[in-house]
Amino acid sequence: MAAYYYLISSLPDLKSDGDMPLSYQEFLDMCETQVSESNYKLLKDLTLSSTDGPLIKEWNRVYGSLTKELNYQRSMKLGKTYPTPETKDFMTAQVVSSALAAKDPLEAEKIMLDYEFQQLDELVGLHMFDDHVLFGYAVKLKLLERQGCFDHDKGSTEFRQLLGEVQQRVYNL
Repeated sequence: MAAYYYLISSLPDLKSDGDMPLSYQEFLDMCETQVSESNYKLLKDLTLSSTDGPLIKEWNRVYGSLTKELNYQRSMKLGKTYPTPETKDFMTAQVVSSALAAKDPLEAEKIMLDYEFQQLDELVGLHMFDDHVLFGYAVKLKLLERQGCFDHDKGSTEFRQLLGEVQQRVYNL
């Protein structure tokens, strides 16, 4: 197992309530000469749904469980049928319930992101300068990258526009 003392210690801290201190491409650039070819390829191809790589199988189980619970609760809320998740985790169900009760989608995303970061920290555990830490960091960066796509002002404008269209249709009835 490789040790990445310099690489990991030179990476900026990632926080679920913070901005991305570096892009995923900058992270890859830092890793290119420090990790094996096979790990670099895994990092380069990494998505939130990936299944290959150190820590990634475990992450995939957590992320899959979260996604299934989210789909299940959304479906139930809409009165639609959806298969009950095979393994039901109380904490995951609670987090999803809190996210669905949030006042706006951005707040819901933040609730989910906090939980995802906590789960990654638990998966990394006591690992310090190895593949688990590196891949955990990469997944956190991917999560922050995804959240960076959300723009509160743009979303609010889009919501007002859609609401206006619905109101106009109702008034025209």
